[in-house]
Amino acid sequence: MATGSDSSPSGRTAAGSLRAGRTRALVLLAALLVVVPFLFPNSYFYEVAVLVILNAVVCLGLNLLIGYAGQISLGHAAFFALGGYGSALLATRYGWPTWLSLATAVAAIGVLAAIVGKPTLRFKGHYLAMATLGLGIIVNLVLTNEDRLTGGPDGMSVPPLVILGFTLAGEKLWYGIAAAVLWASVWLATNLIDSPVGRALRAVHGSEVAGETVGIVIARWKLAVFVISAVLAALSGALMAHYSGFITPSKSSFLHSVELVIMVVFGGMASIWGALVGAAILTLLPQLLTVFKDYETMVFGGVLVATMIFFPRGVVPTLARLWARRPGS
Repeated sequence: MATGSDSSPSGRTAAGSLRAGRTRALVLLAALLVVVPFLFPNSYFYEVAVLVILNAVVCLGLNLLIGYAGQISLGHAAFFALGGYGSALLATRYGWPTWLSLATAVAAIGVLAAIVGKPTLRFKGHYLAMATLGLGIIVNLVLTNEDRLTGGPDGMSVPPLVILGFTLAGEKLWYGIAAAVLWASVWLATNLIDSPVGRALRAVHGSEVAGETVGIVIARWKLAVFVISAVLAALSGALMAHYSGFITPSKSSFLHSVELVIMVVFGGMASIWGALVGAAILTLLPQLLTVFKDYETMVFGGVLVATMIFFPRGVVPTLARLWARRPGS
């Protein structure tokens, strides 16, 4: 695909402004990740924060796929679970060092996504959704029924992550690891979206036919973003498994896949920061709604419905639009 660059003063100014805005956003995110732990009164808040962050990493990749490339996936929890199970099995069954088992499992999921994605991404719309749903169901059935290998419905224990002889343990250390992974993932996503690759993804989402007429190889970019999103999901799943020390087939369930998609839609599709906000709110909300006891699920559903009525484009894009329309802007 041929890509040109605008060398005019206005083009250079716009590019410089874009880079400056991206840098400020990344600095703000880093500052937020550093400051927030000082507000935690006990270790429980660190545990919830790690869960929020790792969900956000998955949603970043899924948002690239759904929000920017326009390719729906209802089986992304399968990659999340396979990352955890793959690392656990290599470490426990074959005695691999955990750092190597994690890296190998994530790389293997990337290869698997490339193999599976090539024929799957030929489908469009609800056909693609059904294909990815089928993938998730197959993975869930295998993890549930292979008792001798995966522990079956009860799951299996996962050894702690060891790097250079140092065992990673403790909520504060894991928060730092998760925060670093999130920041790196946001850096990757923002640079990807602002690059020629990002413009190709938006072309795929807008009109595949129009994209092909200007020389964009649609199949290549669809597959590339599918692999990236699967790798981020697998990395998050592997880290979650080593952090919690246990993993069950429920991590690959259809319900988990739907939860991840809802986080992306809730925060705002085609919005990097929307993915983070959606993951944060919908991970924290069930924790806050426990006071409603038997009515927790009903209240949670009501909040989602109300949000989509008043924030139809997602929380972040809608608020950004309202901010831009304020008097004096």
